[in-house]
Amino acid sequence: MKAIVWQGTNKVGVETVPDPTLLLPTDAIVRITSTAICGSDLHLLDGFIPSMEKGDILGHEFMGEVVEVGREVTKLKVGDRVVVPFNISCGVCDHCVRGHYSACDNSNPNHRMAEALYGGTSGGGIYGYSHMYGGYAGGQAQYVRVPFADVSGFRIESDLKDEQVLFLTDIFPTGYQAALQCDIVPGRDVVAVFGAGPVGQFAIRSAYLLGAAHVIAIDRFPERLAMAEAAGAQAINYEQEDVLVALREATGGRGPDHVIDAVGMEAHGHGPGAAMDRAQQKMRLTFDRLTALRWAILSCAKGGTVSLPGVYGGLVDKMPMGAAFAKGLTFRMGQTHTHKHVYPLLSRIEAGQIDPSFVITHRASLDQAPDLYKTFRDKHDGCIKVVLNPWA
Repeated sequence: MKAIVWQGTNKVGVETVPDPTLLLPTDAIVRITSTAICGSDLHLLDGFIPSMEKGDILGHEFMGEVVEVGREVTKLKVGDRVVVPFNISCGVCDHCVRGHYSACDNSNPNHRMAEALYGGTSGGGIYGYSHMYGGYAGGQAQYVRVPFADVSGFRIESDLKDEQVLFLTDIFPTGYQAALQCDIVPGRDVVAVFGAGPVGQFAIRSAYLLGAAHVIAIDRFPERLAMAEAAGAQAINYEQEDVLVALREATGGRGPDHVIDAVGMEAHGHGPGAAMDRAQQKMRLTFDRLTALRWAILSCAKGGTVSLPGVYGGLVDKMPMGAAFAKGLTFRMGQTHTHKHVYPLLSRIEAGQIDPSFVITHRASLDQAPDLYKTFRDKHDGCIKVVLNPWA
């Protein structure tokens, strides 16, 4: 089959690789009908996530048709149309039972690698996202093996198009959980979202779905800010105005009640802190550039929430913990517990409350994907979200 593979820092390619096979009786094989490039994939392209190996199949946003099931799979059958969450969960460990699916104890066979980096703890496995997260083949391919298929295969039984449900695999639940973590008081609270990329766009719309009185989007690309404004958000271009001053002015001097950092480890910015971040990251002294997180802390109102769907990779410094402490901020973060959000968000799509396909700007084949990885990373051609057809 064809697949997009990691070939080294700043290099991905399309290769012919062996078709996946059932390895365990709880597995299924899915013929992928739609897949996407995620902003998190760019951290792999740029070489900031350790334990990638040449030939690793990329991709964690995908859906398709079940073509084979293991003998212990009871909830899925051949022919079912499914979306598959990006994180792999067993469904029976204590964390999964509590709904903390991304913290699954049983889905990461390489948990010791993550424990060594993160201080004795490990999240669950993730498709196509390094050997530290299990070494699973990803879904930017024509077929994929789905472990724990009864837990991770969510049937789509309506006639909704792929593009309307594909993002239930990651960015819609991720943006929604980021807003949910803010405990928004309907009709009162103001939410600021740093980063108007795909996750940020869904965080903006999710904040409004949860009753936010006002949402403010911070970015530097006009097309992203225009998309945020189309959802009703106020736009701030941080290259054209002082973002901290602008946020205070927009909130009567208080600051936003809640701030969502939908940027993560490769934040752009200006000032001495941003310059030091760039230098340290270039020398591989740190994984992370923290401009968006610093702005989030400094702008948030007293007693507010800083919600982090943006991915961070390691130890950080130059973080204004004094300000966070003085304000009494609450931090909520982590990989999305995608499984618990799929069907509630599918119901919102079916009810016409949101059509997630709004975020798509580019459609392509797998063969075009290597160029589009860089187009997406470099924000060329108005690129916000890329969807791939593996059979085009």
